[in-house]
Amino acid sequence: MSKNNFPKLHNATWPGIVGKGDHEPIISLDELLEKTAHANVDGVKFDGIDLGLFNAHVKLDPTDDNVNFVVDKVGGYNLEIGTLIAPIWPPDGGSAMGTQADRDRFVAVVQKASEFGYKLRKLGIRTNNVIRIDSATSVAEWAKNPLENTKIIAETFRRACDVAATYGERLAAEGEICWGGMQSWRTMLETLEMVDRDNMGFQADMSHTFLYLLGYNEPKDRILKTDFQWEDRAELERGLQFLTDKLRPWTIDFHVAQNDGTVFGSGSHDKTGRHCLPTDPNGKLDIVKDAGYWLRDENGNPNKVFDHICWDGCMFPNEVMHKQETWNSILETMIKVRNAHGWSV
Repeated sequence: MSKNNFPKLHNATWPGIVGKGDHEPIISLDELLEKTAHANVDGVKFDGIDLGLFNAHVKLDPTDDNVNFVVDKVGGYNLEIGTLIAPIWPPDGGSAMGTQADRDRFVAVVQKASEFGYKLRKLGIRTNNVIRIDSATSVAEWAKNPLENTKIIAETFRRACDVAATYGERLAAEGEICWGGMQSWRTMLETLEMVDRDNMGFQADMSHTFLYLLGYNEPKDRILKTDFQWEDRAELERGLQFLTDKLRPWTIDFHVAQNDGTVFGSGSHDKTGRHCLPTDPNGKLDIVKDAGYWLRDENGNPNKVFDHICWDGCMFPNEVMHKQETWNSILETMIKVRNAHGWSV
């Protein structure tokens, strides 16, 4: 039973694409919408989706005809739309620290996504104004000249923020260990601070940020003790408190997720924090409790920063994603998170 009605509960569409197309086919947007709409736990349902603007699902085309097509498709399942993902990677986009042409393409993609998002809001189906981005560059490339490359990434993000602002949109950089200039809590903070724009924020995914604790791609920024053992819950909570105290003030978008302390990559996606099902016995997070580090302020009160929270579970086998019970169990976990840290309006 759900005792709170905020934040709203969203499912993600991009797990049907990310890591697919190699050994496993892409899962259609229609199937994901159907599974999301049919999920039900004691009468409580998903309120909406967060939408990746990937050609395999939705064309990055902000013309009225295409936007109306998306509104009709998603609205037909009685779902709202929240955060968007801008496909800022090549070939449509480009590295945020690449050539001038690369960076121009990056900004052009954000411009299209911002116009798309603005129109969705005007039509009443979209409930927030956040667009997810990353640096679209590897840690290895970034590491060739960290200071200069961070400056270039920040300048590209700044240009993208200025374009997004003309449509009333905010940009959220998703903290993943695989993106240069974003691969640790410290590098992420340095990049965010250098951008220096009011509409620049952080997207916290519980699985991806979990790897920040381990310093996976930036050992000097490891938070947990080097001899840390998973049974040491007190040390884990100390690490989560440190991490969230640093990044929570920047966080404008949130993904509920599980992680088993490992990394994984498939298809074209580099190794990043492995997403696990909420019922995975190897999961290291206490999802409901640990979500509170992000969803509550320094005084322990619900911070009410997010109008919705979204489940993110990428690179699961298709056989798992085809099962309706997968989405019911995910929804059940989301409800528990909202009951623990949400509020009523």
